Amino acid sequence: MSEVLPSISTEISRIAPGFRALSISVQAAPVQNARVGEMALKEACRAVLAGQPDWAQTHLDAWGEVFRRFGAKPKRTPCSAEALRKRVLRDGEMSGIDPVVDLYNAVSLRYAIPVGGENIAAYRGAPRLVLAEGTEAFDTVKEGETAIEYPDAGEVVWRDDLGVTCRRWNWRQGIRTRLSAADPQMWFILESLPAMPVEALQAAGKMLTDGLQEMMPGVTFETRLLGVE
Repeated sequence: MSEVLPSISTEISRIAPGFRALSISVQAAPVQNARVGEMALKEACRAVLAGQPDWAQTHLDAWGEVFRRFGAKPKRTPCSAEALRKRVLRDGEMSGIDPVVDLYNAVSLRYAIPVGGENIAAYRGAPRLVLAEGTEAFDTVKEGETAIEYPDAGEVVWRDDLGVTCRRWNWRQGIRTRLSAADPQMWFILESLPAMPVEALQAAGKMLTDGLQEMMPGVTFETRLLGVE
């Protein structure tokens, strides 16, 4: 297994001082217990409805402030963790999508942390977190049809050599690198700010890797902590 080595632009420290993330590279194995993700998702929804963790809103508010610093409007385009939690608070639950997607959504809900899951085989070059120039292509869906958009200049994006893979830091993932349980090479990024205890970041990563091991025995992974000065 080749470890994914993402890079983070030095400009990110100005926008989000203390930003840190766990990068988890995964060589998948056949799924033998598909219900792991579904059960984790149900448990995470219950935790959200119970108001856990107690620092969740502080962490999400911090993400909102970071979004404002690069020109995004967090009420219209919130970070991915806040969007998920709002859905659960509104609906009381969340429907399953895919065993692996359900698992990483469960981690995001349980720990109030943006979590990205990517089919790394679809990448060209390594993932990098940068300020967009505004000319990079981003593939998405509009009114049921595939479409190409372009980020705003100065917007924080994840990208590779072909274009943007996630807009507004962690708001919306593109189609090309979308992940499913059938993909053999996976990459996850768990993104936190200082309002989230570093011990909780490590626990979130362990929840993900433990779940993957239960879901697909034989899976292997490498974990790397990023962004700590």
